[in-house]
Amino acid sequence: MAVRAAVLPAIGSPLEITGIDLPDPGPGQVRVRLAAAGVCHSDLSLSDGTMRVPVPAVLGHEGAGTVVAVGEGVGHVSPGDGVVLNWAPSCGACHACSLGEVWLCANALSGAADVYARTTEGTDLHPGLNVAAFAEETVVSASCALPVPDGVPLTDAALLGCAVLTGYGAVHHSARVRAGETVAVFGVGGVGLATLQAARIAGASKIVAVDVSAEKEELARAAGATDYVVASDTTAREIRGLTGKQGVDVAVECAGRAVSIRAAWDSTRRGGRTTVVGIGGKDQQVTFNALEIFHWGRTLSGCVYGNSDPAQDLPVLAEHIRAGRLDLSALVTERISLDGIPAAFENMLAGKGGRALVVF
Repeated sequence: MAVRAAVLPAIGSPLEITGIDLPDPGPGQVRVRLAAAGVCHSDLSLSDGTMRVPVPAVLGHEGAGTVVAVGEGVGHVSPGDGVVLNWAPSCGACHACSLGEVWLCANALSGAADVYARTTEGTDLHPGLNVAAFAEETVVSASCALPVPDGVPLTDAALLGCAVLTGYGAVHHSARVRAGETVAVFGVGGVGLATLQAARIAGASKIVAVDVSAEKEELARAAGATDYVVASDTTAREIRGLTGKQGVDVAVECAGRAVSIRAAWDSTRRGGRTTVVGIGGKDQQVTFNALEIFHWGRTLSGCVYGNSDPAQDLPVLAEHIRAGRLDLSALVTERISLDGIPAAFENMLAGKGGRALVVF
């Protein structure tokens, strides 16, 4: 069956909106009609080669939709069920999974090398980050389809698949923000906005949002920021000025740039914690001297997918949504069609907006 999709023909090439031939689901697979998909900066990192994926590929890893068919052996979802797509399903058998660190599963992205569909001309296509959500319909491994929690609209549920899990997890699982602590969030895109909300839910006493664009201040404050700083060479000094010259307890970096990682580190107090969520390229080199590492006693840690276990965290997030503590609509700066994805990529390159949501 032919459906429309956004195809990346080669690394560095523009996306092409075209028809693809999608097969029926095989054993252990699920076919999903997409309701919505978020346009995430990680998709841009895939298209420019920062993160390597087999091509040609259909991108899109943050989505939700309705099951239209299931293959043999699938029992946890049925046709008509709403599902959130999980782009990093854990295998349950590798070393990381045995430690309970499912977000570091060694086999989570093995499905990205599979051929899951073909162009109408017969060219093999790979599912970018397993789920190929930039399409009207997709076929995924059953482990990639998680039931949508009760009370969460299907369109909004798409954002749970990456931005919200990542931002919430960065605050609650990685940085472990405690009530009353001060937090700085670097980068006010979709993940940054989710991080701001998560810091508010955690009870942070002061939440400083940092971005290169002054235009994002309103978005940041609506998400929970108490203060806003336009990024510059004096960012760390400004943040210390907002915190009694001490620096924040926690900084969360969501941009993946060496300059902002360094600024986040410099913005924390002595003994503070910096969590890096942003995905940067190999050319983004961050340097520290040995004396400052000893003197400041700070902690710098990476964070993959918010250090989250989607199966456990989705119900928790749903409760926050139902209680009005988490507003998914605040993450969305524009709602677009499938044809609008290339323009959304250009906006990300220009540093504009928070999250574009493709509504099918």
